[in-house]
Formats: sequence, C-alpha cells, structure tokens
Amino acid sequence: MTAPPTSPSTGPSAGPSTGPSTGPSTGPGPSDLRAQVRAAQAPLKQRYRDDPASARTPLRARAGFADPGVTATVDTWAGPARAGLHEATGGDGSDACSGDMLLEALLACAGVTLRSVALASGVDVLAATGTAEAVFDARGTLGVDREAPVGVTDVVVTFDLTLPEDSGVDEEQLARLAATTERYCVVGRSLREPPRVVVRRA
Repeated sequence: MTAPPTSPSTGPSAGPSTGPSTGPSTGPGPSDLRAQVRAAQAPLKQRYRDDPASARTPLRARAGFADPGVTATVDTWAGPARAGLHEATGGDGSDACSGDMLLEALLACAGVTLRSVALASGVDVLAATGTAEAVFDARGTLGVDREAPVGVTDVVVTFDLTLPEDSGVDEEQLARLAATTERYCVVGRSLREPPRVVVRRA
C-alpha cells in the first residue's frame, strides 16, 4: 500500500516483504528490479495523471467478537489475530496488543517504503533490521486522568542497514533515505489524523 517515488520527482514504487530482519536479497539484482518496478508502474502513473480519481485505492480490514473476553478477532493475511486488553489496562498478556499491531503495520509500511526508496536511489541494501518503538499512557485510555493523552506517542522507527563495503553511502544519504521514507510511508502519515469511528446496528 505504500507509495514512495521511483525517483525524487516521480510516482510510486513497489517494495519488499519485511519482518524483524531481512537477510540477503534473492532474485533479480538491483538494476533489474528497478527496471521491473518502473515498467510495472509506468502505466499506473499515467492512468493516475489522466484520471486522478482512479488513484483513490480502497483498503479494508474486518474483525468480530467471535472469541470470549474483552477481545476483538481481526482477519489478517496470516490468519485470525485476537487482540485484547494490554496488561497495563487489565489484560493477562495472552492476547495480542493492538498497540503492538499498530507498530507492526507501521514497521511493515516503513520497511517497504525504505526499500523502495533505496532501490530508486541506487542504494544496495544487503540486509536490514527494523524496530518500531512507542509508549502509551494507560491513565488516558482508562480515564484516570483526563489530561493524559489517549494514544500511542513518541513513535520512533529505526532501521539498521547492512551495506556493501564499497557502497560509498554517507550519513547525509542515510538521512535522506530516512526523510523520504517518513514522507511517503502511508501508515506513518495516517497517524497524523484520528480515524472516524461509526457504531451502528447490524
């Protein structure tokens, strides 16, 4: 879903699958992959220029109260994930934490975006490890203190990249990769505005 540019002034680019760590790449080399991505995206970018409304891409997630307790079971690509109360708010730790799931989605999006940006910039990444860290104030969500924030704050996404010894990539280039990733990460940008919640009869 991420849409970073294939060059500093062009449209979206595809990216990798991400996890706690990505090892050496397999498949096409960077040049071949860059050409494949650009070829695949060229007709899409032209369509979006000709018909901007067609670029509005719907997304959807589904969940239900199929499991007992204060839980919500979400359908995911890997199967159902049951989210429940965090231990800081009365849970027993047996259910997934939605805050962690949020960071996982953010890390996946940022990882895809970063790898796309690196590919477009000609930066060969041999391996990478990404982490997403944040905090939430339990007083806010429990209503203990109305002044306490309700939400995840102090979010930091960090990627440690393994680059070829002769890459010549300096700290300024790494900073540009970070800035461009932050600019084009869809999930990260979405955190700027709270969602609208609707509750209705089935």
